[in-house]
Amino acid sequence: MVMKTTTLKIATLLIALATGFKAEAQDKLSPKMDTYNYNNAIGIRVGETSGLTFKHNFNNNNAFEGIISAWPYSIGLTGLFEKVVPTGTSGLNFYYGAGAHVNAGRYYGRRVYYYRTDRYVYAESRGNLGIGVDGIVGIEYKIRPIPFAISADLKPYIETNTNRYTYLSLDPSLGIKVTF
Repeated sequence: MVMKTTTLKIATLLIALATGFKAEAQDKLSPKMDTYNYNNAIGIRVGETSGLTFKHNFNNNNAFEGIISAWPYSIGLTGLFEKVVPTGTSGLNFYYGAGAHVNAGRYYGRRVYYYRTDRYVYAESRGNLGIGVDGIVGIEYKIRPIPFAISADLKPYIETNTNRYTYLSLDPSLGIKVTF
């Protein structure tokens, strides 16, 4: 009986100590996690330029955002410098900026020719490199109790490539990022 009460007292003491340490550790972490500001974020951007995105906020309301995107037979890299403007609502920021991108990959095309009643198909494959200038304008909301931020933006760009084509697009998107 003495052994059971001693074991019960030791177990109760260990549980009390563990709970106390856990509460103290949570108090130390809570202020850092429960904030609208963050230094870095990594996430996904879904739009015409879809891919993985990394954002770093500098201390003077400036940010850098990099996007790595992939399509069938090609890959792209975009870098954007952004100015962050608080809207007055906690956690909601407006941002705008500019940057550039480069895309590299293969171009696959088919041309169909007809001669009298015969049909001829010419398939071509060649390397392709595209470079362009980007702008960006959007809003982002940092969800306070959890380390997530959601965003919506327009990233207009103009691109020229080695196949002698020039593209112009508005590139709207939605994004979600994990902040840290």
